Amino acid sequence: MSVAIPGCERKPDGFPFLTSCQRITAAPPAQGFTRHDVKEKGGGMTVTQQRRGRKIMMTPGELDEFLTTQRTCRVATVSADGTPHVSALWFAWDGTSLWLYSVVRSRRWAQLRRDPRVAVVVDSGEEYDQLRGVELAGRVEFVGEAPRTGELCAELDTAETLFARKNFGLDEMPHDGRHAWARLTPEKIVSWDFRKLGGM
Repeated sequence: MSVAIPGCERKPDGFPFLTSCQRITAAPPAQGFTRHDVKEKGGGMTVTQQRRGRKIMMTPGELDEFLTTQRTCRVATVSADGTPHVSALWFAWDGTSLWLYSVVRSRRWAQLRRDPRVAVVVDSGEEYDQLRGVELAGRVEFVGEAPRTGELCAELDTAETLFARKNFGLDEMPHDGRHAWARLTPEKIVSWDFRKLGGM
């Protein structure tokens, strides 16, 4: 079984801006991160456990609750010369996709327009045994007009309602003519919940 070991030497992964721990064949350790397989089912996304022995992995329900309630993510994009660029952003999660609401006159947006590959981390916790987080990676799609001015777009109804309620306490999304939407339906999800270490 292939296992990612925290703290080991790092090397380039599939994305130029991503790194991954070297992988070895061994029994799963008690600590570390766990990858989910992402499968399409009936037009939606299901997350399945890849390594059954890794108990710090979030369940699908825990992952959904975490992404629904967290507000800020960190978005890694690719610069023209291949170097990484990371920035913080508010988001919405609809159970299948992560919706990123970005200023269109930003370095992040220009990079996504040129290269839609992205990795996003949402995490929380201060003490080691309270750390929780999710990494989502894939390619974004742009939805709606850019910048967003409020034109009718049924595809954005759910995302904008979720975003407005979570971040503004409103039922309708305010539009400032500066932001636009990018949708990430992840190809890979990695999650961890170190609170589960207490029971291992």
